[in-house]
Amino acid sequence: MAQAQTPSFPRTGVSFAAELAFEDIHLHYGAVHTLKGISLVANPGEILCLLGPSGSGKTSLLRLAAGLEAQTSGRVTMNGQLIAGPATFLPPEERSVGLMFQDFALFPHMSILDNVRFGLHDMKPADAHREAMAAIRRVGLEHHARSFPHVLSGGEQQRVALARALAPRPSVILMDEPFSGLDTRLKDSVRAETLAILRETRATAIVVTHDAEEAMRMGDRIALLNRGEIVQSGTAQEIYHGPQSLFVAGFFAELNVFDATSHKGVAETPIGAFDCRGYPDGSSLKVAIRTVGLNVRANGDVLPSGHIPGRIVSRRFLGSTEALVLAVPGTDQRVRARIRADELPPGVKDVVINVRKRDIMLFESDDESA
Repeated sequence: MAQAQTPSFPRTGVSFAAELAFEDIHLHYGAVHTLKGISLVANPGEILCLLGPSGSGKTSLLRLAAGLEAQTSGRVTMNGQLIAGPATFLPPEERSVGLMFQDFALFPHMSILDNVRFGLHDMKPADAHREAMAAIRRVGLEHHARSFPHVLSGGEQQRVALARALAPRPSVILMDEPFSGLDTRLKDSVRAETLAILRETRATAIVVTHDAEEAMRMGDRIALLNRGEIVQSGTAQEIYHGPQSLFVAGFFAELNVFDATSHKGVAETPIGAFDCRGYPDGSSLKVAIRTVGLNVRANGDVLPSGHIPGRIVSRRFLGSTEALVLAVPGTDQRVRARIRADELPPGVKDVVINVRKRDIMLFESDDESA
């Protein structure tokens, strides 16, 4: 008896992934120095996330990679070949890059098929149709091939934009805040689908985002920008567990920050004394503690060693977690904690608090990003 065969899911064509490198990139808009000596490499087949606040230079760097504008100085190379430099500038259509913008940029007067086929004008019509339909099938929208963008949901339009960017099989795909236009309910599923498609096509991808969690979900590596400079790069784990400044730590987690002075290897704060060996006595420090690093439980008759008393000022249920604001002795500064929703009984006001060591970070107060 013949075995039933599992139907194969249509696959997007595989790209020839390229290395894209920025070498000492500077960009000026008049007197404004937007990018300040950026050097960064996106490795073949890697998903690199450019992360940072608004105005940090993320989108400007992406536009330079795409060839939508030219840097003031520095070089951009692809697989070691110069594509933008002092005497060289390849236009976007000669760079083998796919572009996906924040607003999807679909042509409203064109069908989905024609939108996806738009970048395949160098192919024979039959080949362009075949490649466009393969990309549309891969994002699950074959039944909408003849529809127009206005009849699609935001998530479906995002998938069309992805199909259009991938249809020419680019070596590098550039994505500018690709999920910011989606509601929270859709974002997780569409992001997971996009990640799966990027892995399958094997293209090098550079994704711009201002959301640290999104960068951690998607990126093989993350480059965090601030004021036109890369302040730290690495894997999500490397940056989260080893932030090099208070700015970096605060971008990846909600923090409580206390001023302290080192004394005999100890930094005293209202919620505990912490090891600061390695800092000279009298050093001014910022002690940063992640809100998820506080253990909070109902107060008993005896205060356990290493714990301090606290009182709940406000308590907000957030589904799987609760956000607490706490008052503690010795300071008017409120302490914030994020705990599991089932950790404290309803109505509890008096609590005891202690801090997990792995969620304590120390920075010198003269760190200008503090």
